[in-house]
Amino acid sequence: MLKYTLFLVLALSISGSCIAQIKTGSTILDTEQRRFTAMVEKDTELLSTMLDNELQYLHSNGLYETKQQHLTAIASGKIDYQAMARQPNPIVRRYGKIALVNGLVNVNGLINGQSFSLPLRYTAVYRKKKGKWLLVNWQSTRADSK
Repeated sequence: MLKYTLFLVLALSISGSCIAQIKTGSTILDTEQRRFTAMVEKDTELLSTMLDNELQYLHSNGLYETKQQHLTAIASGKIDYQAMARQPNPIVRRYGKIALVNGLVNVNGLINGQSFSLPLRYTAVYRKKKGKWLLVNWQSTRADSK
């Protein structure tokens, strides 16, 4: 009976942990989707609240931006995100107040007036600060279009 009770307690604690991980992953992915939408809608006011002040944003073409540079590029139209469609099944891993997301997103838009359409593999690093998940690092690379 004691073995059964210990097994049951262990199983419940593991399943509770798994449920918490699933909920956290869902929250982070929801935050990420809202960020993509804010970028497409050029809502830099909202976007500013979703980005950590220490943001390092590395584009697939090697362009590096800080938080302010990223917001300015979007607000000025230097980069005009017209669509950002994340592909199914991104991977979310959480380590305390840090979470990593690896995924694939199809991005369409204009940069300096030139159109682009790219499938990008990305790593996004989020930091939980005052109860909110903030993007602290983004790095993407062009994905094979096959």
